[in-house]
Amino acid sequence: MERLVRYETLLIKWQKSINLVSASTLPELWRRHMLDSAQLAALAPEGARRWADLGSGGGFPGLVVAILLAGRSGFEMHLVESDQRKCIFMREVARAAEAPVTVHNCRIEDFAVGQAPFDAVSARALAPLDRLLGWAAPLFGPQTVGLFLKGQGVQDELTLARKSWIFNADLHPSQSDPAGSVLMLRGLHGTARQDTGD
Repeated sequence: MERLVRYETLLIKWQKSINLVSASTLPELWRRHMLDSAQLAALAPEGARRWADLGSGGGFPGLVVAILLAGRSGFEMHLVESDQRKCIFMREVARAAEAPVTVHNCRIEDFAVGQAPFDAVSARALAPLDRLLGWAAPLFGPQTVGLFLKGQGVQDELTLARKSWIFNADLHPSQSDPAGSVLMLRGLHGTARQDTGD
């Protein structure tokens, strides 16, 4: 909790000059952002040591997960974000909170080149599922688990994504948003196309 409070303090300070989260959500920072992110740590497989968080923005969910799992032996979180200012912020929080993270200031496609499969891949409010899987697929291996925070349109996103991808999916009710879900995805492979958003 102390490390998360350090995160909160820095976020409120930096929010004045960088749009890290929607200003309207600041009064509910702990529920809307901290708890929303923290639920992924509870759902992650016990063996998840090497984790990639895509489009990390202000550090949600990856930085929160890294703080919570910092005591797990060998744990390392890779935060991928193209906005340089947000990367500087996340590095500052990681130092203050003593979180085991590496911040990658680059596009997801560039980060994915040459990477070995990760144990877990996460993202929050990044892109519709079919496009998100195009970015995430190069980071998946047979044992990789995807943990994606999704809103009320998740069933439509799943239907569209299944036209291009093969995967097993489980939905867990969100602990922070009655209309939201955590999509747990395994066995990702097979695609007719890969939309990188270009």
